[in-house]
Amino acid sequence: MALCTAHFVVNSATDTNEIDSRPNIVMIVADDHGLDAIGAYGNGIVQTPNIDALARDGSRFDNAFATVSSCSPSRSVILTGQQNHTNGMYGLEHKQHHFRSFDDVKSLPVLLGENGYRTARIGKYHLGPDDVYKFDEVLSKGAANDMQSIARSPVEMADKSAGFIGESKQPFFLYFASDDPHRGFPFETYPQPNTFGNRQQGYPGITEVVYQPEDVLVPPYLPDTKAARKELAQYYQSIARLDQGIGRLIQVLTAQGKFQNTLILYLSDNGIAFPGAKTTLYDAGIHLPLIVKAPGNTNISKACEQDIQNCPSHEQMVSWIDLTPTILDYANVSLSNTKVQGKSFKPVIESDQQSGWDKVFASHTMHEVMMYYPMRMVRNKHYKLIWNIAHELSYPFAADLQQSLIWQDVRRRGITQYAGRPIEDFLHRPEFELFDIEKDPQEQHNLAYLAQFNDVREALIQQLKTFQQDTQDPWLSKWQYQ
Repeated sequence: MALCTAHFVVNSATDTNEIDSRPNIVMIVADDHGLDAIGAYGNGIVQTPNIDALARDGSRFDNAFATVSSCSPSRSVILTGQQNHTNGMYGLEHKQHHFRSFDDVKSLPVLLGENGYRTARIGKYHLGPDDVYKFDEVLSKGAANDMQSIARSPVEMADKSAGFIGESKQPFFLYFASDDPHRGFPFETYPQPNTFGNRQQGYPGITEVVYQPEDVLVPPYLPDTKAARKELAQYYQSIARLDQGIGRLIQVLTAQGKFQNTLILYLSDNGIAFPGAKTTLYDAGIHLPLIVKAPGNTNISKACEQDIQNCPSHEQMVSWIDLTPTILDYANVSLSNTKVQGKSFKPVIESDQQSGWDKVFASHTMHEVMMYYPMRMVRNKHYKLIWNIAHELSYPFAADLQQSLIWQDVRRRGITQYAGRPIEDFLHRPEFELFDIEKDPQEQHNLAYLAQFNDVREALIQQLKTFQQDTQDPWLSKWQYQ
């Protein structure tokens, strides 16, 4: 693994005469933001100028994947570099679900804190226990889906982060986690669309951008209905609010002279909160935005300035398991005593490294505690295999999806198709699903039981088994005993 050349101080607090020039790190984690609604990824309707500016200053990953499409498990992977079935966060953390990572896990903020970084978090947390995910400072607190939380007010989040950013000469790690564009609570709003956190009185520092249902772009994995368009319009408004908060955060970093020497990452925990995306291992649930602005000078080409689609991008396949090792690489923290399972993609950013980035894996066990439906997945650029371990069960719905206007509209009108997929197939899945991603990007034609694809299926199954062995997956035993 290539190491950063910046001067490394194990504990800079003990020697104030040393200047630690390692980069600051800001990780911006959106909540339920898919690839479908970002200018940098091709949506010309939604207004995301500040996210797009990060893509111009840095680079866009076109094949970035969450390892699980569920909030707490995904965030545990983001902050540990371990699969959720390895770190113990099998489902949601809050209320009756009560999942926690194992006590002996060493998370990213702890590792950075032990190696000279000041750490802070603001906004959505949704993890536990606190000792495992320990930050030096907690700039805000708020429960999941708490509409009173500052996590819905991203300009306030940025302003509240300013003091932490400017306090010390030590490099810092800021975990900036918005509640936007998650569905707003209560989820059940039929016959009206969910607000996605939008409210009549607005939020401090925000100029609300209102979208009309007829103007939104309906992604192909959703039905193009009036209900879907109404909800997408609210979703877009929530994204535009988040984007303005990111703009303010960049202003804060720039005003304090910290922007240039800061590694900034923008990503989402999982796909959008619509049936067929969130809580699934279909691409709509896990194929996500990742924009990285590396520390140092930025040279933006004229072609990039004129058209964001001409800005630098990477086709290599990376996943959220790689985020912690990448950040530790930039921070010049050795991985020799850690248990991370991913690898640093710093060489991809710096030299467009090609080899070793040809597949990703995913692991889902449950979302809410009553939603047991374990799945494992391997995907390369050509094929994807999903193993539905408990395929005899009906696929369970998360509350925010079950109660959504888009789903209630389909069910109450007695429609039997959902975006080209029979609802019966959506609810009752076979043990294996194999898709040709190149020819069937919407994953609607299962090839797993066609004789001509037996060799492909068996090769991917062997890769899954190896992945499970390497990550200490308890569900490995299901191959033998189920």
